[in-house]
Amino acid sequence: MKAADPSHDLRTRWGLLLIYWLLLVVAALWLRPLIPVDETRYLSVAWEMWRNGDFLVPHLNGETYAHKPPLLFWLMQAGWWVFGVNEIWPRLITPLLSLACLYLVQRLAQRLWPRQPRVAATAPWVLFGSIVWLLFFTLVQFDLLLVFCTLLGMLGLVDAGRGKSAGWWLLTLAMGLGLLAKGPVILLHLLPAGLLGPVWADERPGHWGGWYGRLFLCVAGGAAMVLAWAVPAGLEGGEAYRNAIFWGQTANRVVNSFAHREPWWWYLPMLPVLLLPWFLWPRLWKPLGQLKAFRKESGLRFLASWILPTLVLFSLVSGKQIKYLLPTLPALALVLAWLYAQSKPSRRRRMPDLAALMLLVSGLLLLAVPYVAYGDIAWWIPRISPLWGGVLLGAGILALLLPEDLLPQEVIRVASAAMFMVLCVQSAMMGAGGGAYDLREISQQIRRYQDQGLQLAYIGKYHGQFNFLGRLQHPVKRLNDRTVHVWAKKHPKDLVIINDVKGKLPLARTVYATDYRGSPKALKILQANEYIKLVAGS
Repeated sequence: MKAADPSHDLRTRWGLLLIYWLLLVVAALWLRPLIPVDETRYLSVAWEMWRNGDFLVPHLNGETYAHKPPLLFWLMQAGWWVFGVNEIWPRLITPLLSLACLYLVQRLAQRLWPRQPRVAATAPWVLFGSIVWLLFFTLVQFDLLLVFCTLLGMLGLVDAGRGKSAGWWLLTLAMGLGLLAKGPVILLHLLPAGLLGPVWADERPGHWGGWYGRLFLCVAGGAAMVLAWAVPAGLEGGEAYRNAIFWGQTANRVVNSFAHREPWWWYLPMLPVLLLPWFLWPRLWKPLGQLKAFRKESGLRFLASWILPTLVLFSLVSGKQIKYLLPTLPALALVLAWLYAQSKPSRRRRMPDLAALMLLVSGLLLLAVPYVAYGDIAWWIPRISPLWGGVLLGAGILALLLPEDLLPQEVIRVASAAMFMVLCVQSAMMGAGGGAYDLREISQQIRRYQDQGLQLAYIGKYHGQFNFLGRLQHPVKRLNDRTVHVWAKKHPKDLVIINDVKGKLPLARTVYATDYRGSPKALKILQANEYIKLVAGS
């Protein structure tokens, strides 16, 4: 009998993976609007750069925006230069980056274990099938761009550890792109593994002083790339913007984060969440006894040098979110893929297996959510259709009944179940409450008011959520409870926008109202003088 061709197996797996990728992308574009406030804010920054013809200094609502470097905004504008200003291209960037990351994680597995093609075949599926990865798969965020830069840098490090000079150039490029993508945080992901080169590099690249010298040059080269933007941007943006991009934002996030503050141990209980659903699969944990091979396995030593220092460093940073560990997820996926490659399948199929259990449990939960969470989270929760819960239950029952030879390989089966589960949950939630997150209509209404010569002001913290969707030509004035009275006296006939979550303002006195997030008719537009009368009357 002729042995199977590993390259043919990889092509077959990639064909199915591409189908899944396309299915998720089409579903997101069709079902899900841009979610405020992050997605709408980032597109608004890109829109203002495009509208003003200023590709050096990002702006949001007429003010300099120093919270993020410009690489993602540049990618958005590059697509607009080719296709014109549209919403689809910016929403395709993250899925395309995700696809590139799946390819890079396979290449990294091939570098680390060239004689174990099973690891390379499995690693993209483990990463793709991780619940957290699937949740960020189509979001317009900076995180997968940072993951891409991290994987690129790790490929460079592995090549450099084998004496290939091109690896240093790749690492330099990754550091520069990472700095332009999300700032100095890329160094927390790449530098520890580089500094621990003596721990994992099998082929000693001569004297280690040369290794650290080249590593320093890579950091300097990456810094030169970001300075080529930051110096002229700082000169153009003014002193406050210059201070923010060179020091303020990084210092605030690391020393005294202004948001998402958590205790140092917060990431430890989050690791099982990050590893779902694979954390629940006993087969992956059986080969843990083989970790005595750690000293012999340079690939595992490399991944440990990537994962452990990063986890420690991020635990010391005050601001914590699970997405901050996304650049570490490919390393964890590689460890799991290696464990899977060492494991042996059970002779008898267990009923039900993990994939079937995931589908059955998620189906039951989706059926129960409208009753368990009735009105507590959002007003639209009771409107969730039982159809999608039934679809998941039906898929789980089908997975139980089908013969083994008609089902795909186990790791693909689990990843497929995770993908199908996320797809059905997204469809259910967007079908019930997607309109409460869609700001296109109110944004276009704001543009019409501006075209009529009216000024609009937003009461509260404004994140620019209307600027791109309405293609606004003028900023929206930001007001608070103290300044709104002064502004209203000067602009009695102009309009104010308020997020009236508690429904205190009567609909009859508003000129426009729409559902927003968890509350019906929460976003309201009314004349400034009417708002003052209503507030005074209450």
